[in-house]
Amino acid sequence: MVKRASIEFVEESSPVRGLVTKFGGQPTWLSAPQWPLSRETGEPMRFIAQVALDRDLFGDIPGRMAYLFITDNDEEHIDRTWEPDGGENALIIQPGEALVPVDALAEGPTLYRMVARPGRKLLVKEPCEFSVGLSLSDDPEFVAEEEHWQRDDEANHKYSDSLTGNKIGGTPGFLQGDEFPGEEFRQLLVQLDSTCVPFSINFGDAGIGYAFLATDGRSGKFLFQSCC
Repeated sequence: MVKRASIEFVEESSPVRGLVTKFGGQPTWLSAPQWPLSRETGEPMRFIAQVALDRDLFGDIPGRMAYLFITDNDEEHIDRTWEPDGGENALIIQPGEALVPVDALAEGPTLYRMVARPGRKLLVKEPCEFSVGLSLSDDPEFVAEEEHWQRDDEANHKYSDSLTGNKIGGTPGFLQGDEFPGEEFRQLLVQLDSTCVPFSINFGDAGIGYAFLATDGRSGKFLFQSCC
């Protein structure tokens, strides 16, 4: 079995400080700021979350904090945000090694939700911030896609259903087939279901995002899969 922590989002009315897991707001950097930049535009990516790397979930690794970002441009569509090496998303580990260009920005674009405002016909962006409640449980060990063909439907449905939800750690519940971003990136850090979060995030059509830690615990990669 693989340990997981299911996520409950808790909305906050004031900034969340400290080296804790949270979504939105501004990152609390463990060391010098490393804000990742879009490969296409050169502009800062949007901050999504920071995750404390709990030893109980991830073992004795050098990384202590992880910071997740994705390109989200108001002016134009940016392609390749789903790809782990597309240059339009980033998982920064501190202490660790940044795999994308970064700038020493302490603050930048952050998470938002779309809300109605009096006198406005269209929804508008509103920054938001969430702390988390975590519930520990276990996921089954990963079963490769080709092994599914050798199991009956009941076993497959039970396995897939057990992997759903927003979580830290655990086993990835891939939406569109197995897609680890490399043999050295197989430890799930975060799984985010865009249909079950209280903020706006573009993972395509009902997409799910997957962040992975490297085996040395010093870097990470992110990708998302969608229904089409």
